[in-house]
Amino acid sequence: MEKQKSVALLVETSNAYARNLLSGIVSYIKTTRSWSVYLPEQHRGATPPSWLQNWKGDGLIVRIETEAIARAVKKLKMPIVDVSAARHVPKIPWVETDDAAIARLAYEHFHQRGFEHFAFCGEPEYNWSNWREQAFIREAMRWKRNCSVFHSKSRDTPGFSLSRERTRLTKWILGLPRPVALFACYDIKAQQILDICRENKIDVPEEVALLGVDNDELLCDLCTPPLSSVIPAAHKTGHEAARLLDMMMNGMQVEQLSHLIEPIGVATRQSTDVLAIEDQDIAAAMQFIRDHSCEGINVHDILAQVPLSRRVLEKRFHEIVGRTPHQEITRRRVEQIRRLLIETDLTLSQIARMTGFQNEEYMSVTFSRAMKVPPGRFRREAKA
Repeated sequence: MEKQKSVALLVETSNAYARNLLSGIVSYIKTTRSWSVYLPEQHRGATPPSWLQNWKGDGLIVRIETEAIARAVKKLKMPIVDVSAARHVPKIPWVETDDAAIARLAYEHFHQRGFEHFAFCGEPEYNWSNWREQAFIREAMRWKRNCSVFHSKSRDTPGFSLSRERTRLTKWILGLPRPVALFACYDIKAQQILDICRENKIDVPEEVALLGVDNDELLCDLCTPPLSSVIPAAHKTGHEAARLLDMMMNGMQVEQLSHLIEPIGVATRQSTDVLAIEDQDIAAAMQFIRDHSCEGINVHDILAQVPLSRRVLEKRFHEIVGRTPHQEITRRRVEQIRRLLIETDLTLSQIARMTGFQNEEYMSVTFSRAMKVPPGRFRREAKA
């Protein structure tokens, strides 16, 4: 009988991302049934636990968020996988969300709603925030749009004051052009921005459309209005970290150190449920597509709603949205298929009917062409 491997998980449980990370690790453990797991109570940025220096385990999955944790980890002679973006120990394998992909998804979410002005609010003490900021700005530049940026100050900054920081953030928000698409580095920061908007009678999403990251469902639904959020594949990230650690504990080499996991999508709630397109005809076309994309509509149906020829519609639509009307219909249908695959247990035939396809085969071809993976496989991987 195979000897159980002793594995410790130094991952906090205080936020939705970390809990989903742990659930991915647990899902892998269930497939091996050969790990004895120790999950101590741990908060983000905690000092190394005293037991770690003398621990004789077989492997460790850890968020190396501080230099103190890094120093303790470097002394260990065992396989280790890092699940933090801080990169305090660059020579060990690490698994993290693909922050550039998160930012691209965020920009696309705003772009398809017709925004001309963009903003980012970040916390520069964290690599993941900086990477999201850089990629979001790159997307704005690619579309020849400006992006205003706010950097929150760390609580470790000398003379830091919560009230002064809030005043500084309020001043920045009040000075933004409107309507503006504001991407917050994570949900907690977005919640702070929503509070400021409410206090200053700034309409969300009409004046400030706001998007966070992590899709902490409790937090997002408690926000007023409910917060839209990018969904990182935290479960898949944890599963991959566990898989790599298992390989290493079995004597296999992990040659690639960096393993970045793309996000699942955007959970759209009221904070971004708006169109900011000045061209009224194109705005009407977009609204019609949004409301009826899963009803089997085509470009002829759109033309019945707007006083434009097909050539003019497609030219103006492409200039503003960056896609043809047909491409936008397909994109929205694929997005709805993806959401139903993740959030429900409906069969593929049922999903095909609900998204306006004549049959499951046609839906599968369309989805596979857009996502580079068949719907059944996408569902299995998304749900791990």
